[in-house]
Amino acid sequence: MNSVRATNRRPRRVSRPRPVQPDQNEGDRDEEAPAAAAEVAVEESGPAAGNSPYQLRRKSLLPKRTASSTAVACPSKTAMEGASTSTTEPFGHRAKRARVSGKSHDLPAAPAEQYLQQKLPDEVVLKIFSYLLEQDLCQTACVCKRFSQLANDPILWYTQTHFCDPILKEHKRFSQLANDPILWKRLYMEVFEYTRPMMHPEPGKFYQVSPEEHDHPNPWKDSFQQLYKGAHVKPGFAEHFYSNPGRYKGRENMLYYDTIEDALGGVQEAHFEGLIFVHSGIYTDEWIYIESPITMIGAAPGKVSDKVVIENTRDSTFVFMEGSEDAYVGYMTIRFNPDDKSAQHHNAHHCLEITVNCSPNIDHCIIRSTCTVGSAVCVSGQGACPSIKHCNISDCENVGLYITDHAQGIYEDNEISNNALAGIWVKNHGNPIIRRNHIHHGRDVGVFTFDHGMGYFESCNIHRNRIAGFEVKAYANPTVVRCEIHHGQTGGIYVHEKGRGQFIENKIYANNFAGVWITSNSDPTIRGNAIFNGNQGGVYIFGDGRGLIEGNDIHGNALAGIQIRTNSCPIVRHNKIHDGQHGGIYVHEKGQGVIEENEVYSNTLAGVWVTTGSTPVLRRNRIHSGKQVGVYFYDNGHGVLEDNDIYNHMYSGVQIRTGSNPKIRRNKIWGGQNGGILVYNSGLGFIEDNEIFDNAMAGVWIKTDSNPTLRRNKIHDGRDGGICIFNGGRGLLEENDIFRNAQAGVLISTNSHPVLRKNRIFDGFAAGIEITNHATATLEGNQIFNNRFGGLFLASGVNVTMKDNKILNNQDAIEKAVSRGQCLYKISSYTSYPMHDFYRCHTCNTTDRNAICVNCIKKCHQGHDVEFIRHDRFFCDCGAGTLSNPCTLAGEPTHDTDTLYDSAPPIESNTLQHN
Repeated sequence: MNSVRATNRRPRRVSRPRPVQPDQNEGDRDEEAPAAAAEVAVEESGPAAGNSPYQLRRKSLLPKRTASSTAVACPSKTAMEGASTSTTEPFGHRAKRARVSGKSHDLPAAPAEQYLQQKLPDEVVLKIFSYLLEQDLCQTACVCKRFSQLANDPILWYTQTHFCDPILKEHKRFSQLANDPILWKRLYMEVFEYTRPMMHPEPGKFYQVSPEEHDHPNPWKDSFQQLYKGAHVKPGFAEHFYSNPGRYKGRENMLYYDTIEDALGGVQEAHFEGLIFVHSGIYTDEWIYIESPITMIGAAPGKVSDKVVIENTRDSTFVFMEGSEDAYVGYMTIRFNPDDKSAQHHNAHHCLEITVNCSPNIDHCIIRSTCTVGSAVCVSGQGACPSIKHCNISDCENVGLYITDHAQGIYEDNEISNNALAGIWVKNHGNPIIRRNHIHHGRDVGVFTFDHGMGYFESCNIHRNRIAGFEVKAYANPTVVRCEIHHGQTGGIYVHEKGRGQFIENKIYANNFAGVWITSNSDPTIRGNAIFNGNQGGVYIFGDGRGLIEGNDIHGNALAGIQIRTNSCPIVRHNKIHDGQHGGIYVHEKGQGVIEENEVYSNTLAGVWVTTGSTPVLRRNRIHSGKQVGVYFYDNGHGVLEDNDIYNHMYSGVQIRTGSNPKIRRNKIWGGQNGGILVYNSGLGFIEDNEIFDNAMAGVWIKTDSNPTLRRNKIHDGRDGGICIFNGGRGLLEENDIFRNAQAGVLISTNSHPVLRKNRIFDGFAAGIEITNHATATLEGNQIFNNRFGGLFLASGVNVTMKDNKILNNQDAIEKAVSRGQCLYKISSYTSYPMHDFYRCHTCNTTDRNAICVNCIKKCHQGHDVEFIRHDRFFCDCGAGTLSNPCTLAGEPTHDTDTLYDSAPPIESNTLQHN
C-alpha cells in the first residue's frame, strides 16, 4: 500500500471576506415587544397602575424613547461604578436608584412594576420570553433587575455586559423563569440542532448528555454557554442570516458560512477562534487541509454522525499537516469514494491522512472508504500522534487503520469491521496505543503488524476475522494485553517470519485453527493467557518456531493443548494444560523445547507425546489424572524426562515403544492403573533414579524385544509386582531397590533375557525373583532378602547365569506351608502365584489351565490318576474350590472359574490417533 502523499502538494488558500455583522441599531423587530412591555411597566405611575394589568398596554401615555433618553439595558460595570454618588435621570415615574460606595439602595417599586415582578402569571412571562433570542433573554434580565443567576452568564460577558452582584439579588421568580429549560432547549436546538445537550467542558472534549440525568438543572443553557463562540457551516443559511439583521440581532456575534473551506478561511483570517459547527448535509469535494488547531464538529439532531457527511471523490477527504497539533474533528461521517475505484487510475488517498508532527483528535466519526489503494485512515511519519476515539471504521475496500513510519497515537473505543484487508496495519516502527477497540468480521486479518511494527494493544475484542485475529511478521514486536481474540475463521494469533511480540493475559478461544501459531524462527512471549475451546489445538509451534509459553491456562481444545514440531524449540513453563479432547503436549517431527513446571492433567489422550525424532526436555512438571498415558514416547521419540510428578493415569504413567530412547530421571511415578512404566515393541530408554510406587500393576513392564536400562530406581509398594519382563523383553537392571510389592519383586517370563546387577529386592509380599516360561537371565551381585514366599524361584526349563548373589533371611512361606501339609491357596488366595510343583489330576479331569499343589495331591486326590507337570507359578485350584471334589485342606470352597497361571498382561494404549 502506498500511504505516503506527495510532499509538494499544499492546500490552496481561500481569502474570504469577514461576514458583515448585523447592525445592532437597525430596525425594530417583533421580538422586542416584551422589552417594550417592560418599559411600559416601569414608566406607569399612580394608583391606577396597580389596579389592572391592562394598564400595562397603555403605550399612548408614554413619550417615545430616543437614543439619548433610552435607559441602557445592560450598563457596563465602569459606568455603574462611576455614578456612585449620583442618581439616574428620572424616566417617567421610575424610581431613582442611589449609588453609595458601590452598593445599591433601591427605592420602593411602582405598583405596575410590582405587578410585573410579583403577580404576572408564570405562563405569561414564559410566553413573552419565548419570543426572545438568547442574548435578548439575558438583556431582559438586566432591564428588570431580576436574574441573579444570569449575573455570571458567559454569554453576557462575551457581549461585554457586566453586572454588580449586589444589585441582582432580587426577584428569584423571574430568574427561574428566564432559566426555564424549555426556553433554552428551543433556542439551543434552533442554533445547534442537537436533540441532547453537547457538553464542551475543555478543549478537545465533547460529549452529549441526557437532560434528565445531568447534574445541572439547565444543561441546555450550560451547553449554550460552552459552544456560543463557534461559527456555523450551514449551506444556504448564511445569506438569510446576514440579510435579516433585525431578526437575528440577539445573535450578532455568530458567524455563518456556506462551505467548510470558507469557514477554514475565516479561521486563517482570524474572524473567530476556530470552533466550527458543520450542520446537517452532504459536503462533497471540498479541499480540507488543516494546519491549525481548529475544532470542527458535526451539528445535527438525533445521531449526529449520520446526518453530517463530508465526502471526497478525488483527493483525501481530510489532511492534517504540521501545525494541527490540537485540532479536533468529531461527530460526522467522513468518506472517500472515488468515481474510478481501480488501482491503476489514482494514487493512494484516504479518508483521513495524518502526517508528520501533528496530533489531532478524531472523535465519534464514521469513516468509510471505497478506494482499493489507500487505507481509510493513514497515520504516517515521525511525530504523527493523533487521538482517534469512538470512531467506526468499517466496510472499507482496503485497510481500515494504517500506522507506519514511526507514527504513534492513541486509538480507543473504536469499532473496526468488515474491511477488505486488515482492520489495522502497523509497520515500519509504528508504535500506537490501541485500547478497547472492537475489531471484527474483517475480510482478512484483524490486526497485522509487520516490518518492525510495534504497538500496545489493550482490552480489544478481536473476533470473526477471515484469517487470524492477530498476525505478527518480519521483526514486528507488538504488546497485546487483556484482549479477547476469538472465533477466527483460521487461527487466533499467527506469529511467523521472525515475528516477536508479547501476548499477556488475553482470552483466546473458539478459533477454527490453533489459538496461537508460532513458526519460521519467530520468538514471541505468550504469558498468562486463557487459550481454550479451539476447534484444533491451543498453541501450535512449527517450522523452527521458538517462543516463551508461560503461565497460560490451556484447556478444552479439540487437538493437543501445545503442539511442537519440525525443529521448533520453545520454552514452555508454568502452564496449566488440561481437559483437552486430545492430548496435552504433542512433540513430533524433531520437535524440541524445554517443558518445565507445567501442570498437565485430565486430557483425553496422553498428557505428553514425544515422537518421530523429537528431543524435548520435560522437567519438574505435574502430569496427572489423564484418561490414557501420562508421557508417551513412540516412533523414535527421545528427550529428557526428569524431576516430574506423573500420577493417577488410566494407563501407564510412562510408555516407551518403537525405537524411542528417552532419559527418564528422578521422576515420581505413581497411581497408574496399568503400571508405572511400560517399555514395549523395541523400546529403549535410560530409566534412572526414579521413584515408582503405588501402581495398580507392575511398577515397570518390559516386553516385546525392548531393552531399557534401569539404574538406581526405587520401585516399591506396588499393588502388583515390582518389575515384570516378558515376551522377549531384555534390559539392564542395575542398583535398583525393589521392595514392598504385592507380587514378585522381579518376574521374568516368556523368552525374556534381562541382566540384573547389584539390585536389592526385599520385603516383598510374594517372591523376590521369579523366572519362568523358558526365560533366562544373568543375575550378578544382587541381594534378595526378607521376601514372604522366598528369595529366588526358577521354573522348570529355566537356565540362569548367577554370580555373587546374596539370598538370605527370606520368610520362605511356600516351603513352610508345604512342609506343614497346607494347601498353597491358604497363603496365596487369588492374589498371588507362588512357584511350586504343578500337578494335574486325570481322574478329576482337570485341564492344563488348572494346577493342584502337592499337598492336595497327597490328601484330596489320594489314589487318583495324577501327573506332575512342572515347577512353576500358580495357585491351587483345588484349594480355590474350582474342581469337582471339595478340598479337604483349604476349608470352605469358593466359586471361581479357570484362572490364568500368569500375571495379567499390561494394557497397551491406543494413542496413535494423533493429529
